[in-house]
Amino acid sequence: MKLLLTGGCGFIGSAVVRHLLRHTDHIIVNVDKMTYAASEEALEDARTDRRHVLIRADIADAAAMRQVFTTHQPDAVMHLAAESHVDRSIDGPADFVQTNVVGTFILLEAARAYYEALDAGRKAVFRFHHVSTDEVFGALEADDPPFCETTPYDPRSPYSASKAASDHLVRAWQHTYKLPTIVSNTCNNYGPWQFPEKLIPLVTLNALEGKELPVYGDGSNMRDWLFVEDHAAALVRVVEQGKPGETYAIGGRQPRTNLQVVKAICAHLDSRVPDPAGKRERLIRFVTDRPGHDFRYEIDPTRTEGALAWKAPHDFEAGLAKTIDWYLANTAWWRSVRAARYAGQRLGAKTERAA
Repeated sequence: MKLLLTGGCGFIGSAVVRHLLRHTDHIIVNVDKMTYAASEEALEDARTDRRHVLIRADIADAAAMRQVFTTHQPDAVMHLAAESHVDRSIDGPADFVQTNVVGTFILLEAARAYYEALDAGRKAVFRFHHVSTDEVFGALEADDPPFCETTPYDPRSPYSASKAASDHLVRAWQHTYKLPTIVSNTCNNYGPWQFPEKLIPLVTLNALEGKELPVYGDGSNMRDWLFVEDHAAALVRVVEQGKPGETYAIGGRQPRTNLQVVKAICAHLDSRVPDPAGKRERLIRFVTDRPGHDFRYEIDPTRTEGALAWKAPHDFEAGLAKTIDWYLANTAWWRSVRAARYAGQRLGAKTERAA
């Protein structure tokens, strides 16, 4: 297939690009606005692969999106482009509404116009796969069952509200216009090339540099964790095998509290790169919780595992070890990112907190 993939220079998108080139024969048209969190380096070998083309464009630019469909004639869309950092959404929600809601609407309209002009054979195989988050479902209490495909929506932050809105738009275009759409919802991802403001790279890099490791509240907030390469494999299964109108919940079955994650990072670093000043857990600091901080997210991926013959192969410990080792081996990349993005400024209190 020829796949139109949005956000392919982002953390998850670049993992999908790498997976596609290594494990399939598909052709990739990668549309990315190249915001602060995008990295062309994360494409790795894709930068010179003839099956990959990068187009620098904004999904909210209607003319540009129409041109992409007209020029490249994709067989399917994988829509990953999104603003995704909760703390940033609290400080500045406008960008989240513009990209996640307006951008998705513009992309859907471009896809609809393109789809309606296809012949019957190409219509039969076309898919619009929208990649979303478990945060649209709200928060779980300690004894609640995990989220699944039928969990009611209850978003709590500007980020999750914008993603919930985009999910609803995608499903509405399926029901109203018969555009063959698919939605997948996932849990917290981690792995190589993740932007340093997110929990695992932030804690890893701060701990390496002997900086404080701020943790919201008492660290008891819980998340389900999925290694990004496992998620990429699942997303490709969804676009290849998923049925229009369906939702697929993609999870790793690896719930951990934020404090457990921070301590695991400290322990791994202590074993790999001992700190002469002592165990890195000494750097943990508990800080005032952020507004509307959801207590727990967890996904039940049972239906997806059965429907797509997929199951996340990495447990959290194995994935974390690979992730930390990658950051240890790629200091030039993350140092340049920090220097370029945060030159002359200290990370804001909300951005720098670990969870």
